[in-house]
Amino acid sequence: MMPMNYFAQWWVWMLRGLLGMVFGLLAVFLPGLTLALLILLFGIWALVDGITHLALALRAEAVHPWLFGVEGLVSLGVGVAVFFYPMATGLALVYVIAAWAILTGMARVALSFLLRNTTSREWMMGLSGILAALFGLLLAWEPEAGALALTIWIGVYALFASLVFVGIALRMRRVHSLYSQEL
Repeated sequence: MMPMNYFAQWWVWMLRGLLGMVFGLLAVFLPGLTLALLILLFGIWALVDGITHLALALRAEAVHPWLFGVEGLVSLGVGVAVFFYPMATGLALVYVIAAWAILTGMARVALSFLLRNTTSREWMMGLSGILAALFGLLLAWEPEAGALALTIWIGVYALFASLVFVGIALRMRRVHSLYSQEL
């Protein structure tokens, strides 16, 4: 059973939901700005990660400091590259997703042929593979539009997830209120 003081934290879930709604609305209605901010935040994170790992490499008691140093230099390099080439960073992500969709789609089509004698639903596996591969090809064909579309879909997800978080918060507040009245 959940401790009752857990329900006193309902406001954290509410805040999470409301902030998620703001992010979701920005992603849906201003996908270009949202994508640029996400890329910027990734660049900042990579720089901080690089500095942290270089600091760990310089510590006298670090185990295998050269590994920390290599990771720090790679992270710093990526962080700097993000700031000098932000569009390339966004496009690289789209190309990775496109390649993943194409390769997994091809694997599903191949699997559907291998399963044709074992199940009556192998055509669904093949269809899902064809759709995944087409999605990947479309992303690779128009990566800029793909990046904006992915940002919008992330925003839609954030909106739905945020509604769930607000619902959880309201439920937790009700439970907390009922529990508080019993005391």
